[in-house]
Formats: sequence, C-alpha cells, structure tokens
Amino acid sequence: MRKYNLPIFIPHSGCPHDCAFCNQRKITGVDTEVTAGEVKALIQTFLSTIAPHNSTTEVAFFGGSFTGLNLKTQEEFLKAAAEFYPQISGIRLSTRPDYINDEILALLKKYGVTTVELGVQSSDDAVLEANKRGHNFQSVIDASKKIKDAGIFLGHQMMLGMYNSTPQKDRQTVYDILALKPDCVRIYPVVTLKGTALENYYKSGKYIPYSVEEAAELAKFAVVKFREQNIDVIRMGLHSSEELENGDTVVAGPYHPAFGEIVESLIYRDLIEDAIMEKGARGGVFNFCCKASDISKAVGHKKMNTLYFKEKYNVEIKIESAK
Repeated sequence: MRKYNLPIFIPHSGCPHDCAFCNQRKITGVDTEVTAGEVKALIQTFLSTIAPHNSTTEVAFFGGSFTGLNLKTQEEFLKAAAEFYPQISGIRLSTRPDYINDEILALLKKYGVTTVELGVQSSDDAVLEANKRGHNFQSVIDASKKIKDAGIFLGHQMMLGMYNSTPQKDRQTVYDILALKPDCVRIYPVVTLKGTALENYYKSGKYIPYSVEEAAELAKFAVVKFREQNIDVIRMGLHSSEELENGDTVVAGPYHPAFGEIVESLIYRDLIEDAIMEKGARGGVFNFCCKASDISKAVGHKKMNTLYFKEKYNVEIKIESAK
C-alpha cells in the first residue's frame, strides 16, 4: 500500500516570533494565508487523483505554529481535514513546544490528530535564547510528556549549526532528544536565508555556517543514534523548491537538494570501511552485500563512496544485492 503525505502550509501563521534563522515564506515558497475552505478543496482534489484501495493519505499542517492559532481557527482547519476520515489515515501538524496545553490537546484529540511535531531545534538554552526562540528546553520536556500522555504520536524537529551552537552542543541535543523518546524526528541543517537575522550575523562575521560535509557528518551521527533506538528519521535537510534553487534565497550554509542521500551514503561508507578494515583489504576488488534497495546508498551520491575507497585504499568496491 502506498503512503501519501499531503502538506498544507500555513506560513508563519500562529507564530509571533521571528527566530534568527527563519523566513518561512522563502522555505515553503508560499506567501498567502490559507482558509479552511481551501484546505477542504485541496484535500478533495488530491484524493480524487489516487486509488483509494491501494493508498493511505495523511494531511499535514506545516509551515507555521499550528497550535499558536486561535482556537476557533484551529478547529476550522481540523474540522475541514477530519471530514475526510476514513479516506485519510491521519492528521499531522507542527508547532512550538510552548504552545501545547491541556485545552489544545483536547481539541486535537477531538478531531483525530495522530501526530504532533515539536520544533525543538536545540536542547541548549543559551542557543535557543541567542536564536530568539522564545522558549527553553524545559518547554520541550513538558510538551513532549503531555503529547505522549494524550496518546498522540510525538515528533521532534532539530537543527544542526544554529547561531552560537557547536558540534558538541548539536550532539548533546541528539542525546537529549533520545531521552524523550519521540516516535519520529526531522533533522535540518541550518541554512542562512535572505531576509533573516542570521543573514546579518553571517555578513558581519558573527556566524560561520557549517559546510555540507560538516553538516552531513553530524546528521550521520544523529541518524545512527536515532535508528539504534528505533526512532524513525523521516526527513534530513530542507525540501528542495524553486524558491531555494533560484540562487537568490540561500545566502550561505549547507543547503543541498540531495542532503539526505549524502547522509545515507556516509552511513554506508562507515559500514563498508569497517568491513575493509576487518578483512585488511588493500588493492583489488572488495565485494560488499546489501539490500537491493540500498545499493545506490552504498555506491554513494554521485559514486562518492566508490571514489573514496579507490583513492584511500586503492580498492574497487563491488556492491552486490544480498540474497
């Protein structure tokens, strides 16, 4: 059965904060407010294009802080989506950790919300303050417990390379998220966007962004740790869009349309390298078996792993499907 995710963006709605890194309209490519009627029409149109017996569809409200909207507006959106049960399999939304309380959770439960993703970003309070987040990590701890106690799936979103953060602080955020046991996570390397405070910090020399390589190495660490605890990593890096690709929006930082693929390649690089070290291989051909669906990851983005092992060990990697 094929799974579809229908993202509905509500750019910056419900959020009075202007975080240092944030320019939601540039990220989503959407610059208009969405109405409940438009939500309903969008879902109807989408459902009409898929085979209902061979697929499931989850409606996802992203882009702003959903639970920061007034309760009436939240209910209008949720009601519009919930009308499509059981044609849809769930309703997912993203929000801030300080915008979760018992009244809001009761409303979400009423309309069958299945997953709430919290914008954690960092577990370091000094980093959160420097980036004008407007909450501390205790808010994440409290909100995470309330969501799990309500029987709603919990998602966490974290960022790598925030202003005033370090690789050590980013790794600590991974450990602190692990302790809260979310059901899923998204990992976003910070990209400096035009029209943000971070752009000013970068241009003045106050902020030095990670390179793609540095961000990918940290993301690799995070992915491995999360998967060890059976936490689903559902996204790595920003979704590519025309807005991000036009060369005008991204000022600096590790934006790459295939960021997730690069991270998966690095994970397989480590597995292959461990096997090479164990066998003491130098020169010649080295056979490595993996699932057929993972062969491209093992070869690496643009054959990055094949080139790496040829240069470092003079080994030609032959990737085979495990039988």
